[in-house]
Amino acid sequence: MPAPPAPDAITGVVERIIFLNEENHYTIAEFRPEWPDPKAKSEPVTIVGALPGVECGETLHLTGEWTQHSQHGAQFKIAGFKSELPSSVHGIRKYLGSGLVPGIGKVYANKIVDAFGPDTFRILSEESGRLRDVDGIGRKRATAIKAAWDEKRTERELYIFLQTYGVTPGQCVKLVQKYGNDAKQILLKDPYRVAREIDGIGFKTADRIAINLGFANDAPPRLEAGLLYALDTLQEEGHSAYPQPALIDYAAEMLSASTEHLTARIEALVAAKQLVRHGATAATFLIQSPKLDWAERKIAEAVGRLQTAASGLPPIKIDAAVQWAEKQAGFAFHGLQRDAVHNALAHKLSILTGGPGTGKTTCLRALVEILKAKKARVHLAAPTGRAAQRLAEATGGVASTIHRLLKFEGGGHGFTVDETHPLATDFLIVDEASMLDTRLAAALLQAVPPRAHLLLVGDTDQLPSVSAGNVLKDLIKSPQVPVTRLAFIYRQEGQSLIVRTAHAINEGDPTLPPVVTEVADVSREDDLAFVEAVDAEDCLRKVVQLCREFLPKAHPAFHPITDVQVLAPMHKGVTGVSNLNVALQAALAPFKLKGRSTDFVPRWQDRNSKAAPALKAAGATYEIGDKVIQLRNNYDKNLFNGDIGVVTGLDASAGKMTADFDGDRQEFERGDLGALALAFSVTIHKSQGSEYPVVIIPLLKAHFMMLQRNLLYTAITRGRKKVFIVGEKAAYGMAVRNSEAKQRVTHLREKIALSPGAGPA
Repeated sequence: MPAPPAPDAITGVVERIIFLNEENHYTIAEFRPEWPDPKAKSEPVTIVGALPGVECGETLHLTGEWTQHSQHGAQFKIAGFKSELPSSVHGIRKYLGSGLVPGIGKVYANKIVDAFGPDTFRILSEESGRLRDVDGIGRKRATAIKAAWDEKRTERELYIFLQTYGVTPGQCVKLVQKYGNDAKQILLKDPYRVAREIDGIGFKTADRIAINLGFANDAPPRLEAGLLYALDTLQEEGHSAYPQPALIDYAAEMLSASTEHLTARIEALVAAKQLVRHGATAATFLIQSPKLDWAERKIAEAVGRLQTAASGLPPIKIDAAVQWAEKQAGFAFHGLQRDAVHNALAHKLSILTGGPGTGKTTCLRALVEILKAKKARVHLAAPTGRAAQRLAEATGGVASTIHRLLKFEGGGHGFTVDETHPLATDFLIVDEASMLDTRLAAALLQAVPPRAHLLLVGDTDQLPSVSAGNVLKDLIKSPQVPVTRLAFIYRQEGQSLIVRTAHAINEGDPTLPPVVTEVADVSREDDLAFVEAVDAEDCLRKVVQLCREFLPKAHPAFHPITDVQVLAPMHKGVTGVSNLNVALQAALAPFKLKGRSTDFVPRWQDRNSKAAPALKAAGATYEIGDKVIQLRNNYDKNLFNGDIGVVTGLDASAGKMTADFDGDRQEFERGDLGALALAFSVTIHKSQGSEYPVVIIPLLKAHFMMLQRNLLYTAITRGRKKVFIVGEKAAYGMAVRNSEAKQRVTHLREKIALSPGAGPA
């Protein structure tokens, strides 16, 4: 095959459509390129990608890249395209004969083209009555052909129009699926509407389209959409509300617009109830989205309801019950542990907080045993599957994820357990409550029946929730909720370096744990070590060495893939998540087929294949045995942001993958793969709610934007058996000394203070 004219451009004719997904228009087609050299023989090539509205015979101008498929060879992966109707008789015959126009098959296509030749398309558009001159086409068939042709032409013109203004083929499909033939008019009238109504088309895309369409920089639709986008961006940073003056300044810089114009648009958005405003004066105004305002109100209402309703627990003599639990445990509790159990039984809503090794597990186990002895209905839940599993193991009870507890249904139905259909429980314990964002907390608290008790358990020194809100800290700061803080270290009689180091970090002590300069010098006995690295490349080398060489030899009980997790502060850079995944994927290849008897058996191994299949998707290459992470909640699959699994099967030609998530096998179509990523390394934020047998943390001064005390504390407390920090000593000190974590703005405490029953606990 001759070399293409450029690595990202190719022109030619669609010869045959091999595969077409009607939903997203993903196409695999045989394509005959037109090479610059007229003497070059044009052999068909395979093209893959979204090609909405394209049929055989069309001339396409494609942009994209050449890729190499393990089974099918060279393929051109489409990023964008422009199309032209065929002008040659051969092309017209192939185009009409492809079946795109109902009533015209190959037989009638040949007859029509024989009759009208190169003028065929003009006849169909302008003189369709002449179709009746063709043998076998009567008035009824001619009318049907004309109607079908016009519909296809309208669809085609729409795709051409959309792409002219910077809409990608995939976005074209979404627009047409949502709006049909009205897409053009909607885009011309209000291009920012699509950012509000269609997933995958955000403000930046809509803004680019609008500017291409000639919208002014200070057009009211642009400013209003920009303000909503600015608030969404701030919500992604964790804020559930934001001061109006700061929001205007933020949006003004982002949109290059005047604060006066933006102030006027905020008034319009508040009047239209697209924004909610709290406060008495412009200087103190807080702005919220209606959804987050509603969620905070629901949390406040639930707090008030729990505090005013009588307890539904059977009569319990609390002091005697605590003494009984101590006898069951075989040791006396610390005074704070007794307080924690007492508060949970005496108050409808209470909070238990404390760092690792401070005895939270003892409190929870005692509480569950007391409630079971009283035959009370107890439910246990946590935000993630791994956290729920740990909670069940710690208490001896049955635990589930919050989404399972509330019986989430996909398809927009939401939670089926709610305020009108509450949980059938007397006592609900929720662990890892620091992960609760505003909307999930609202759903959870609404589902708690008024007479039930709720105990929230969490470590406030960890990173806050990924999504907007600061629920646990807001509840702790509210005087209405009793809080027990555990501080005394129990785990391993205080000898665990992981626990001691975590508490030292919290206290702002930058003293380093044991330091070695080479991986080979790491002590096999210590559960935490600092491996010094001179720069980013050295850090990467030592992280890989720990995974590939040291751990398999020094601690063979730990599987280098399933038991070891590398937690990085950032995505980019030499020691960022992206580069670490590429390096570890290659380095750990020998371990993908090795494991304990309970591990998966790769399908391709059973077929005696000499090479593992690979699947390219969303910028990554996957092989069987790779570790993957779910990046977005997928309620239909019961998979949630941060869930980690292992690839167990691949069908590269069909774009399908099978992965095992803690025993739950899931199959992914090509359209699902954008929500997956390699997970040999993940960000520290993604590790919230999870624990791993072994954790490795690259830590460099180059990560300075992310180096905060709560980030390092969270990373270290994810390790259950072993923690290795690899990096620069100065970076450790920078992180420990930086306790100025960005404060989140919310309106929850104010709402709780105004809720019914909001008095001192």
